[in-house]
Formats: sequence, C-alpha cells, structure tokens
Amino acid sequence: MPEAYIVDAIRTPIGKKNGGLAPVHPIDLGAHVINAVVERTGIDPSDVDDVIFGCVDAIGGQAGNIARLSWLAAGLPQHVPGVTVDRQCGSSQQAIQFGAQAILSGTADLIIAGGVQNMSQIPISAAMIVGDQYGFSTPTAESKRWTERYGNEEVSQFRGAEMIAEKWDISREELEKWALQSHERAKAAIAEGRFEKEIVPFGDVTTDEGPRETSLEKMAGLNVLVEGGRLTAAVASQISDGASALLLASEEAVAKHGLKPRARIHHMSARGDDPIFMLSAPIPATQHALAKTGLTIDDIDLIEINEAFAPVVLAWIKEIGADPAKVNVNGGAIALGHPLGATGTKLMATLLNELERTGGRYGLLTICEGGGTANVTIIERLGE
Repeated sequence: MPEAYIVDAIRTPIGKKNGGLAPVHPIDLGAHVINAVVERTGIDPSDVDDVIFGCVDAIGGQAGNIARLSWLAAGLPQHVPGVTVDRQCGSSQQAIQFGAQAILSGTADLIIAGGVQNMSQIPISAAMIVGDQYGFSTPTAESKRWTERYGNEEVSQFRGAEMIAEKWDISREELEKWALQSHERAKAAIAEGRFEKEIVPFGDVTTDEGPRETSLEKMAGLNVLVEGGRLTAAVASQISDGASALLLASEEAVAKHGLKPRARIHHMSARGDDPIFMLSAPIPATQHALAKTGLTIDDIDLIEINEAFAPVVLAWIKEIGADPAKVNVNGGAIALGHPLGATGTKLMATLLNELERTGGRYGLLTICEGGGTANVTIIERLGE
C-alpha cells in the first residue's frame, strides 16, 4: 500500500482582530508560510507538484486563486501550479486530504497544503455581503429547490450552535467552563513553549494574540447572542488572521530527497449532517472514520476539534464518549482564534507537535463546516 507522509507543519502566530497581522496582505501571509516550509524541509521547490490552499470569502486580496498567487509572491518557480479550496471552516483540512489523495493515487509526490485568512481585512461572510448587490439576501433564500426541501428556516452557525446546546442539554455554565478551560490551557501552552516548534514569527508578531484574562464571573455578565439562548461571545471562536502550511510526501519522494517524515496519514474522510444544525457533522464524521479504521476513540491519543462554539465540542464528547482530557489539550479556537481557511493546517501542526511531545501514536482532527459537513483526518506519529 502506498503512503502519504507529513514531513513538516508550520503556522504563523494567530493574530487577533485588528491585531499584529491585520495590515498584512493575505497573499503575503500565504507566501510567508510557503517559504518557511520550503526552507525548513530543504526541498527543491521545483520538485513540488502542486500547492493546495484553503481560503473562505475569496474576494479582494483573497481572490484570484490565492494558493497560486502566494506561491508566486514567495518567489518560487512559475511552473508549479496552485489551487484554492473552499470547504468553509475545514478548507485547509480538505487541502491536506486532497494532497494526500493525490499522493496515494500516484499522481503526485510532493504537495504543499495549507491555508490563509485575514478576517480583519475581509470579514466573515464578506462574499455574501457583496452578493447582496446582485439580488441574493443569503446563499439559499432565493433558491426554489432549497426552499422546497428546507423551507425558510434561518441557516446560520449561531442558530446551529444554539440548537446543538439545546438538543444535547448543555447548560450555559457548562459552555462557559469549557471556554475558560480553553483560555487556561492556551495560556499554559504558550508559557511552556509548546507552540514554538510550529510557529514561524511574522515580523514583530511572535506569539498567538488571542488568549485573554477572563473568569466565569466575567462570562456570566455577558449578554446572550439571542433572547432566551445559552450562547454568549465568550463561548464562540475568535475572529483571527493567520496562515499555515505543511509538506506532504510520497514514499518515493522521501527516499529521493532524503526527507524525514514525522507522521503518516492513517485515515481521511468527510461526512454530512443536517445543514440547519450545521455544526453537528463532526459526530457522524468521527463515527464513520472510527468504523472504517477499526479504531475506537480510546485508541486515539490526542484530539483537535475546532471550537467554532463550545457546544460543538461538548456535544461531540457526549456522543463519541471521548475523554475530555485528550481534547484540545492546548486550548482551542475560543482562546487561540479561528482564521477560517487556515485553521485545518494550523490544528494539524499543533496535533503533530503535541503527539511528538507526549509520545502519542494516533491523533484525530475534525472540524465542523458551513453546509453541515465535517472532515476527519487521523494521523500516526512516526518514531525516531
């Protein structure tokens, strides 16, 4: 059986809204991590078969196939192509999976997969805001076929998160305890230098800007997002800027270029769920992945599940039966931020480094996505 290996995985620090990375053109963020991967692995960039990047709201400085434009802005060979993927919040996780599939099929040997997002410059749902001038009030509202199937129900991540909290009976207090833990874990990870191996500083920005001093008392004083709801801004992911990338290689490329792989792709898949709930798909996606691999959740040493909202994680833990001590051990997007298209490879970099730090074997990554889908990628750390 062929293998797809992860040789290295890096990211920028994650900038907070209007923080240190806010003025940086998205192409320059992408070029920065591409250059870093090339330099750290020592590959000849002429040998790269493709560059696959995730990006959401591909307008303005994120338009025009930012994967290709970032590669060119990095000063690298023009014959290497690039393609940009939009699977919403899982875009760069999908970039990893597309790259690995190309390698496993034998049609590629070296792939740079990653993602980039500057949410300070281009706000979330900016593409929809632009679409309003063309007569579209939402992505689905004017679709006859969508309305026939799903009616005129509100389709939003905020509503989905509220519905999940209600269905799985997760209290506001439980949500806020998880959010506080995310900040505490993130601050501890930064203090202990756990992210240093994966972070490539950008100018004066050397560390993640998101974690803040908070408390359950402060959270309890915030207004809920909707009347009668359970969610506040404290239990939601932060608006962020950043980029991330990794190098995937075939067995042949590892031998030819003298590379030292750090992990192998053990499994990759995606599944969908109710698009009105929208954010619940990590549950069936994980169930599917475990069934396909024959693994149990207890076989997984570390888990990264994107903290789009706290109920997403807590409902997943309830349904899957995961040990919370293995989940987002260095904090999650509530504390560290969620730069949309960059999040998948960012979390993969963190997962890989933490497996190496702790000596774990299997790591699982899953992300909820707009449209009610989720990816699952399982990696196996390779020993010395």
